[in-house]
Amino acid sequence: AREDLPDGSLLAAIDLGSNSFHLIIAKIEHGEMRPVEARAEKVQLGAGLKDEMLSQEAIDRGLDCLSRFAQLLGSVGPERVRVVGTHALRMAKNRRAFTGPARRILGTRVDVIYGVEEARLVYLGVAHSLADDAQSRLVVDIGGGSTECIIGQRFEPQAMESLPMGCVSYGHTFFPNGRISQGNYRKAYEKARSLLYPIRP
Repeated sequence: AREDLPDGSLLAAIDLGSNSFHLIIAKIEHGEMRPVEARAEKVQLGAGLKDEMLSQEAIDRGLDCLSRFAQLLGSVGPERVRVVGTHALRMAKNRRAFTGPARRILGTRVDVIYGVEEARLVYLGVAHSLADDAQSRLVVDIGGGSTECIIGQRFEPQAMESLPMGCVSYGHTFFPNGRISQGNYRKAYEKARSLLYPIRP
């Protein structure tokens, strides 16, 4: 537990997103976590996902990024590092071709989480950055491969959904070669609408 850690203890978290990888290192000070290092790299792991298989190029991009992150983790014990993979790794049938080498590079386990768990963690992160009041909150996180929608109060999520729609996946599906037209915009809009309609109030 955070309150059991002595002042000066370091914790780290790595988010293996479909678009970007994020690293944050925090130090415990008077029972609170204070960020001391934050890095992000646009890896676009999801761009290498074809027919539910990650390309070797995407795997290499991700591992190169983690090698750079690992250089910043030398003073953080491996038992205090949490590494979480999201949509691209959830979908990849060959995810172990990435998670195995990633574990060796970082010296700690790599967890691939379900969409609802991703939504829960997103909500908690947002809730801890807002005033602690009793108002209901809607949190929407648009990622590279999925979008999480959460309604909650204070630190308690009450309704959570993870939808298979994101900036990388939609870019490659509906806007190949970066071309935007009225026709492909309409297709993307209708697809997003069909996914969002069932969770409308």
